[in-house]
Amino acid sequence: MKKCRRSKANDRERSRMHSLNDALESLRKALPTYPEDAKLTKIETLRLAHNYIWALTQ
Repeated sequence: MKKCRRSKANDRERSRMHSLNDALESLRKALPTYPEDAKLTKIETLRLAHNYIWALTQ
């Protein structure tokens, strides 16, 4: 019983992480970066998005 619940929880977490990573990848594509093929980390992506939105509103 516990293995089944744990397995389901693992599947949900895996799905959640895939969704999060897909969303971050979409955000990376929307942000201007230099060089264009640079792979930003998650925190770099969020910081750049924050700064980019701030700059657009000024």
